[in-house]
Amino acid sequence: MVGGSWLIAGTNQDLISMVTAGSFREDLLARLDLWTYRLPSLQERIEDFEPNLDFEIDKVRESNGTMIRFSKEARDRYLAFAKNDAEWRANFRDLNSSVTRMATLSDGGRISLEIVEQEIQLLNQRWQREENRDSDTLNEYLSDEEITELDLFDQLQLNNVIKVCRESRSMADAGRRLFAVSRESKSSKNDSHRVSQYLAKFGLSFTEL
Repeated sequence: MVGGSWLIAGTNQDLISMVTAGSFREDLLARLDLWTYRLPSLQERIEDFEPNLDFEIDKVRESNGTMIRFSKEARDRYLAFAKNDAEWRANFRDLNSSVTRMATLSDGGRISLEIVEQEIQLLNQRWQREENRDSDTLNEYLSDEEITELDLFDQLQLNNVIKVCRESRSMADAGRRLFAVSRESKSSKNDSHRVSQYLAKFGLSFTEL
């Protein structure tokens, strides 16, 4: 409690993993972590999508003071996409933004099939850019050919290791963050050497990062 009141905090990050990696203070998490609840994402509760869509439409309608509605074919198309193909990476923020855009572009408050198709294309493009963003860091150090020769697992792992190294003051600091758990079971805690060996597998060094 803070000043007699409960402090309620929310995050989309795994704070326990961040503590293990050394990027979040353990003592701060201990103060916050009295009760923990995990809310399912929009994609995990897709059976509730339709009432949530209606809720977002009602919010836009109240905000704009105009009647907003889908044509039947437009609604059917949007629901099919939402339930089967959409990623909803930002959860309800994605849905709210999507409905707001379609309502703004609607002709007299009527969302047509054409508008829905344009919105689906826009959402897919945005999610694709976010998916490709993880490989951007690798592109700074490896050629396209070198990246394509790596399994997706190795690409994602190397990308995150590079990010930790960039954020760390030294190779030892990076090693402590990367090997916070496994280092306890080792007699030698030479984290710098482990980082150096890992990077060398890909022809990289901590200095160039």
